[in-house]
Amino acid sequence: MHLRHIRSRRSSDSHDHHRSDSHHGHGSSRSSRVFDQGDLRYVILRLIAEKPSHGYELIKEIEDRLGGAYSPSPGTIYPTLTLLEELGYATVAAGDGTKKAYAITDAGREELEKNRATVEAIFSKIDEVAKRAGNVTPPQIVRALENLKLALRLRLERGKLGDEQVADVAAALDAAASTVERD
Repeated sequence: MHLRHIRSRRSSDSHDHHRSDSHHGHGSSRSSRVFDQGDLRYVILRLIAEKPSHGYELIKEIEDRLGGAYSPSPGTIYPTLTLLEELGYATVAAGDGTKKAYAITDAGREELEKNRATVEAIFSKIDEVAKRAGNVTPPQIVRALENLKLALRLRLERGKLGDEQVADVAAALDAAASTVERD
């Protein structure tokens, strides 16, 4: 099967079009699409051809290659990985731990080869977006900030903090702020 002609009911198709000025996978109308419909499938295939990876590694790799201009959401990556597996283009690799690492299959390699020009054009566009994004916040900082916000929100949802916990969290945040303010 040819990837461009496959219509999936999964959310992966609806998320392949996020804008290039996005940091968190949310679009904006100010700029052109990073990926056209179906392009993310080729990106993932090529990345797992380079190295078997689990979903979070793919999210980080795409974000890094795009210079932080776009970060696909788990709701984009995981359904696309499942679709690629169902198509026979990817398989779950033997790995350690509970995370599924995906590897490309021979059929996936054939699909990439058949569409080499398209794949090269997609990765050229990725390089262009990364160059334009050179003055945005580094993806590592965006990711760390999002991780902090999530950790704090999840902890606060578990229940009220005690006085000592409040002091510890406030001290950690103040220390982080002091580190960031230094030249």
